[in-house]
Amino acid sequence: MVSKIDKTQRATSGRRGPRGKPRGRDLDPAALAEVESLLGTDEDSSLRRRDLLIENLHTLQDAYGHVTLRHLRALATFMNLPMAAVYETATFYAHFDVVHDDQAPPPPTTIRVCDSLSCQLAGADTLQAELQASVDPSQVRVIRAPCMGRCDTAPIVEVGHRHLRYATRNAVNAVLDTGHYHPEAIDWQKLDDYLDKDGYQLLGDCQKGKVSVDALMTMLEASGLRGLGGAGFPTYRKWGFVRAEPGPRYCVINADEGEPGTFKDRYYLERAPHRFLEGALVSAWAIDATALYIYLRDEYPGLHRVLHEAIAELEAAGLVEPGYIVTRRGAGAYICGEESALIESLEGKPGKPRHRPPYVAQVGLFDRPTLVNNVETVYWIPLIWKRGAEWFAGHGRHGRSGLRSFSVSGRINKPGVHLAPAGITLNELIDEYCGGMQEGHTLVAYLPGGASGGILPASKADIPLDFDTLQAHDCFIGSAAVMVVSDQDDLRAVATNLLAFFADESCGQCTPCRVGTEKMLALLKRNTWNVAELTRLSQVMMDASICGLGQAAPNPVLGLLKDFREPLAAQNVIVRG
Repeated sequence: MVSKIDKTQRATSGRRGPRGKPRGRDLDPAALAEVESLLGTDEDSSLRRRDLLIENLHTLQDAYGHVTLRHLRALATFMNLPMAAVYETATFYAHFDVVHDDQAPPPPTTIRVCDSLSCQLAGADTLQAELQASVDPSQVRVIRAPCMGRCDTAPIVEVGHRHLRYATRNAVNAVLDTGHYHPEAIDWQKLDDYLDKDGYQLLGDCQKGKVSVDALMTMLEASGLRGLGGAGFPTYRKWGFVRAEPGPRYCVINADEGEPGTFKDRYYLERAPHRFLEGALVSAWAIDATALYIYLRDEYPGLHRVLHEAIAELEAAGLVEPGYIVTRRGAGAYICGEESALIESLEGKPGKPRHRPPYVAQVGLFDRPTLVNNVETVYWIPLIWKRGAEWFAGHGRHGRSGLRSFSVSGRINKPGVHLAPAGITLNELIDEYCGGMQEGHTLVAYLPGGASGGILPASKADIPLDFDTLQAHDCFIGSAAVMVVSDQDDLRAVATNLLAFFADESCGQCTPCRVGTEKMLALLKRNTWNVAELTRLSQVMMDASICGLGQAAPNPVLGLLKDFREPLAAQNVIVRG
């Protein structure tokens, strides 16, 4: 019989160094001093909280242009976290350049070329090749990047933190020559101007008891306002679910619009941040939230400054308690648009979706009931209260009601955010709002809800665009990101672009999504598409994936198999089965 002592001796006999000494590489005191100089040395510093891990990683990335393992070890010590947890989080997000001990750091300047479908249609592949050939690789690296939320001005290139619209090689080189990499200024509505137009009147009336939560929820129900980030859940009902849970509660705004083709939230935030903030604060008031968190995608660096300045205006004016509104930066992970993955990211962890139930309305941020709303959803609340529920609900076509902000890109003359009646058809949207198709281009296909919303042929361009109108056609409107494809475009290239995006952005937590997206991408690159094989794989992904990414990834492929066999054949893609 082997004693417990013998077992312990066997288990520890292979250790190097004195018993009790932590495994792994030693802490570099100089690295710890560098981390402390950036984050602070106070033992009680709030920057040591786990939920600020991603913010601290941003600080390191911003300071050095990359994150070394020596700094990760120091950060783990600084925050009293396992090195494994810090490393896992840092390597999960695309915007942290983790450099291992045997690697050279990246060049001083990074050029990111957007490879979303809209940018691909606008020539991003050729542009990337031109840039790659024209730069000094020791000083500049050129890499691909997913949708940057500026599809109306494609192709988009980011140099440092500056985004170039309608980018060309000459324009990028001009920025490199000047060294002006910082975000351009945004002309936004300041607090005084917003107050002059009755801004924050609703919030004040709510806080003074002149407007009750019940009255506000009744108004939202009558207006038909729904979640405009993709799911379309009635706003008043979501409020009700969270209010029914015991406090403390949190309110979270999802400003991480990463769906390819979507840029409406950026559009509204750049123009009227205080209207958005009022709607968000009213939502937080309605559920008696302990704090209001705003999670903004890292691809919007100019908006980070705008929101910080707008919040500072509110605090200085005494309209909100200092620290009540908390902003957090995303770090380049599409999956964090999913509400439970967003919560994980806010807590300083990799943004991997949670298994449900429980739902975030029950167990959300810091394990407390949490209301998660989209930017545009709360943006409408002050306007609906001011103009009346009937005003909002009175818009609509083809039996639908309300207004929808369509992010339209692709082969049309006037891409952009177009506010139009709910239920408008694509043909009506193109003719009345988008200036028609580009010269020499004929409509062949469109994606009504971004990369995940499926794809429809031109013959179905008279379907009303709204929640609940596209499901019969195996599509959905999602965040109303409409991408228009013409007869000049390669449909297989469209399909592989979309699946490559999903394969890159899968969090890897579940096998059906992680392996399924890679397998489907490989199948689409073949000259012959096997319908039975693609359909079977799609079904597994839709049935077994944890979240909407894996469940929706097959949608454009199934749409092409269903409605585009002749166009595919004309482009030398054989569809069998």
